[in-house]
Amino acid sequence: MKNQYFTLPILGLIFSIFTTSACVENKNKLDKNEDDQKSKQFNPVVYFEIPVMEIDRAVHFYKSVFGFIFEREVIDNNEMALFPFTDQNAGISGALAKGEIYKPTKDGVIIYFRTENIDKSLKLAVENGGQILYPKTSNGDLGFVAEFEDTEGNRIALHQSIIEKNQFLIISRGKPYSTKKTNNHNLVTAPSSKTKKTEIL
Repeated sequence: MKNQYFTLPILGLIFSIFTTSACVENKNKLDKNEDDQKSKQFNPVVYFEIPVMEIDRAVHFYKSVFGFIFEREVIDNNEMALFPFTDQNAGISGALAKGEIYKPTKDGVIIYFRTENIDKSLKLAVENGGQILYPKTSNGDLGFVAEFEDTEGNRIALHQSIIEKNQFLIISRGKPYSTKKTNNHNLVTAPSSKTKKTEIL
C-alpha cells in the first residue's frame, strides 16, 4: 500500500510535465504557423505611380503599347490615370500621376511590365514616341527583359516570362531571379551564363 501511495504523486508529476511540454510545443507550432501566415499574406509592394508631364499624352502612349484602359481621377490636386486592377489577378497596379511632386526620370525606380510579346511591345513603344534603352535580352529559362523610355522621360522595363507556373519572379536591374517553392523553403536561383547559385531562404 505504501508503494502505491508513493507512486501516484510521481505519476501525477510525470503526467503534468508531459502535458506542459506538449502544450508549449503546440504553442510554438501555432506561433510559427501564424508568423508564416503573416509573411505570406502580403508582398512588399502594393502600388506604384509613374510621374508624367502631360497626362493625355502618357495615357495615349500606355494605351497604345499595352492596350490598357484607364480611369481618370483627381487626388490631392494631382491628375491621376489609374491602371486596370482586378482582385483575382496576380500582381499590383498603379497610376500615371501628374502634379508638382511628380518628376519623370530615367535614373530612379524601375517598374517592370509583364508582356506576352516583348518584341511587339518594344516596337509599339518606339512607334508611339518612346525609345529603346536596353534591348531585348535573354535570361535563359527565366525569360526576356528589355527597357525603354516612355514619352514622359521615364525608364520602363518589360518582362516576358517562360518560367514554370509554380515559380515566381524577382527582378533587379534587368536580371530576374527565379524562386521555386519546395518543402517549407523558397529556393532563389540567380541566373548565370555558366552556373546557377541556389540559396535557401
